Amino acid sequence: MSAEAADREAATSSRPCTPPQTSWFEFLLEEALLEQHLQKPSPDPPPVQLIVQFLEQASKPSVNEQNQVQPPPDNKRNRILKLLALKVAAHLKWDLDILEKSLSVPVLNMLLNELLCISKVPSGTKHVDVDLASLPPTTAMAILLYNRWAIRTIVQSSFPVKQVKPGPPQLNVMNQMQQEKELTDSILKVLKEQAADSILVLEGALQLSKDLYVHTIRTLDLLAMEPGMVNGETESSTAGLKISAEEIQCQVCYDLGAIYFQQGSTNAAVHEKAKEMFFKTKELIAKNGSSSLHFTIDEERLAGYCQACGVLTLSSDDTSQQATPYSQIHRCMKSGNYQDIVNIFLEDNLTLSLPVQFRQSVLRELFQKSQQGNDALDEVCFKVCVCNTVCDVLQGRTVDVQFCQLFLKPSKEKIDFLLEVCSKSLNLENASEALKRKMAAFLKNLCLGLEDLQLVFMISSHELFMKLLKDDERKLLIDQMRKRSPRINLCTKPVASFYDIPASASVNIGQLEHQLILSVDPWRIRQILIELHGMTSERQFWTISNKWEVPNVYGNVILGIKDSLTRDLVYILMAKGLHCCAIKDFVHAKQLFAACLELVTEFSPKLRQVMLNEMLLLDIYTHEAGPGASGERPPSDLISRVRGYLEMRVPDIPLRQVIAEECVAFLLNWCENEYLTMQVPLPLVQTNPYVKLGQLLAATCKELPGPKESRRTAKDLWEVVVQICSVSNQHKRGNDGRVSLIKHRESTLGIMYRSELLSFIKKLREPLVLTTILSLFVKLHNVREDIVNDIAAEHISIWPSSIPNLQSVDFEAVAVTVKELVSYALTINANNHFWLIIQADIYFATNQYSAALHYYLQAGAVCSDFFNKVVPPDVYTDQVIKRMIKCCSLLNCHTQVAILCQFLREVDYKTAFKALQEQNSHDAMDSYYEYIWDVTILEYLTYLHHKRGETDKRQIAIKAIGQTELNASNPEDVLQLAAQRRKKKFLQAMAKLYF
Repeated sequence: MSAEAADREAATSSRPCTPPQTSWFEFLLEEALLEQHLQKPSPDPPPVQLIVQFLEQASKPSVNEQNQVQPPPDNKRNRILKLLALKVAAHLKWDLDILEKSLSVPVLNMLLNELLCISKVPSGTKHVDVDLASLPPTTAMAILLYNRWAIRTIVQSSFPVKQVKPGPPQLNVMNQMQQEKELTDSILKVLKEQAADSILVLEGALQLSKDLYVHTIRTLDLLAMEPGMVNGETESSTAGLKISAEEIQCQVCYDLGAIYFQQGSTNAAVHEKAKEMFFKTKELIAKNGSSSLHFTIDEERLAGYCQACGVLTLSSDDTSQQATPYSQIHRCMKSGNYQDIVNIFLEDNLTLSLPVQFRQSVLRELFQKSQQGNDALDEVCFKVCVCNTVCDVLQGRTVDVQFCQLFLKPSKEKIDFLLEVCSKSLNLENASEALKRKMAAFLKNLCLGLEDLQLVFMISSHELFMKLLKDDERKLLIDQMRKRSPRINLCTKPVASFYDIPASASVNIGQLEHQLILSVDPWRIRQILIELHGMTSERQFWTISNKWEVPNVYGNVILGIKDSLTRDLVYILMAKGLHCCAIKDFVHAKQLFAACLELVTEFSPKLRQVMLNEMLLLDIYTHEAGPGASGERPPSDLISRVRGYLEMRVPDIPLRQVIAEECVAFLLNWCENEYLTMQVPLPLVQTNPYVKLGQLLAATCKELPGPKESRRTAKDLWEVVVQICSVSNQHKRGNDGRVSLIKHRESTLGIMYRSELLSFIKKLREPLVLTTILSLFVKLHNVREDIVNDIAAEHISIWPSSIPNLQSVDFEAVAVTVKELVSYALTINANNHFWLIIQADIYFATNQYSAALHYYLQAGAVCSDFFNKVVPPDVYTDQVIKRMIKCCSLLNCHTQVAILCQFLREVDYKTAFKALQEQNSHDAMDSYYEYIWDVTILEYLTYLHHKRGETDKRQIAIKAIGQTELNASNPEDVLQLAAQRRKKKFLQAMAKLYF
């Protein structure tokens, strides 16, 4: 070996070796390794990366012998991986700041759902219906943590995000990013739909007075053990990390304040609630100290929120907030007292309490008002700009271009004001030498830029100038001015100074683009685009806003237009029209679509038909939101256009599926069943899934009065829906990475996805159609083999009673769909007693007995004028009464059970007597005796109290049995009237209790 080689080897061997990174599977093999790894100063991989790795491996699909992709199996390996992920999060003390910063929304969603699962939160249960105070501390904390994350994620998603500049295109990476974005969007959509429930959960948490406990690694180990190995230590014990009630309130107040503040953009009154929450957070932090909090709060952000709320909620008699510059400026802007803004900015040049961004935003708003025709603001804009410029100079920032533009034509008045601002912004006695040098340099450069020597003399002879510049500096400046003055005077054409140069083209283009984004006037949009294309031909102006979205089926046609101006104009008009349509600004949407239609008619029959289709959809939305909402039928012309669209057979026309969906829903909502069943062309039924579904629904509804006749069409509809809810065995293999977190794929066996079916149903409003589809899903839910409690519904007998292949149906998805459909139906009509019974049965089936009683009673109340009339027997059937009895029994309201036993067609004495024997009853007990009309039950009560020696209660029972109207010798109608009177009073008392 040569000497050089030996030296290289020696140098290499002397370098310290980097220890190998611990692989995820090593933690499966050695139980104690995870805690040892997490205790390291800088563990590699870090904790958050471990969470991602564990969950990715636990959610990887498996492949069976037929090489088909299956959902992740629920085996011991995957359960341990999920437990390891939870342990890592427990090590991080469930700090949402850390978890949100490092984990994507899908990963964190999966992690928190696993936390809910291991904390024994029942799946499918709405958190808003759960009483946190009655739950074990760790279970309540898991629900609280999930809903806090949901609210924080909604708030975070509303903030603008700077788009990452993409690198070289890689197909796999782009597909992975796109699928992750779609998954994140779908999770956000669900979180936003459930935002109101999450807010209610957090508001309920503010009422908690007890401490809670969050899972630690130790408590998670205990939960993972077999029940017999826990040594008496349960989930509700205090083995976890204690979080005091005040700490919980502090964090919840902050999160609630953030969501209220976000909602304040559409509802100004909510700012008051946000203000209350933020100020309560400050009080709790001041009381407990920020260091004692297990959960961190960004106090700078909190201070900003408090200041913003103080400004936004400022009233005329609120003097406590008037001392802050923010509130003063806000009040001045609202009242139009702009001169006071100048004074506030001038005072702030000494204190420097206002951020530079805020000062610039105020100036921009004043400029905007000035450009809208308020000429009186020109002077105010100049003065505010001068104050900002002097502030920038003192803080070492460059002079803004706006000041240079406003100072193009200096005058004596402008110089006077500028010198006044400079004098008041610098306290010469206390100012540092650095500040003095900055101000002196600014005044010196200002003099060098002026051509008028009289104005230069005004500055150079000012007291401030004399104090800031030394004698030799002043002489040198005057010499420079004298040397250049002859050249200026002798020139036939004056040399333009720097300040005479007009604003650059890029500044003007930016201003025009800003106006283009804001404008919804078609004529103004056209004018702006003409100006922009006159300045540059290199830009594609349809790309300047990422909010301008046009469906891909249209985008390909529009971007094929050769003329760039026309292409930009068509794209922007359509994008803005679709946006206005989405936010229900139908007036501007119609103007934009009409202008676009007029434009494309000249050169593209294809785009003309596209715009006619979009205007049809707009007219449908306009009618449904306006006259249709009050029950007014649509004009015949609109119905004809809807039919014409469905029957249209123009080749090569790009079509949006949502238009066909809305057209079919429109016809169903307005009972155009005859057309859908008899007149719609057969090829359309075969090619358009929404038309086929609409035809089957219309046919089933049309034949409902005769159950036997309607069973043929009902069977066809049943088979279509069963196919949609079936699980497909064919899955597309996903790429490695976060995308593998998608556990299930919707079936492609049916004519559409289940989510598409649900979206379509939520466009329906016609009661019979909703009842029919709801009845179908209830029946499908009931055919499940392991079902314990059936759900009742109208017309349920018309559906088949069995399914050939039960294993193929995703019954969990069916159960979720039933819940969503009932909730949606009750938003359409909250007084439909059959829908209320279904909602009650769902709560009964999921063991939520108090909520079930609420809806059973509400169903009876809406159809009996709050029980002043007899509840129809098809509403309070024996099955409903028996379920109400079971609810009361499980809630330990045994006297209510005995009274309800009288409501059955044959009084259930066995259940009534057994209930009355219970001494630990959670209801009003003997106060209910006046509602009993069955003499046998009253006689048994008398005997029971005598046997127990309960004299007072025995006297109450004797008084009840002694009423003359209960005498067995009375005519039947008198006895019926007595029973009905007691039923009414009892049900009204129950309603007051459970409503």
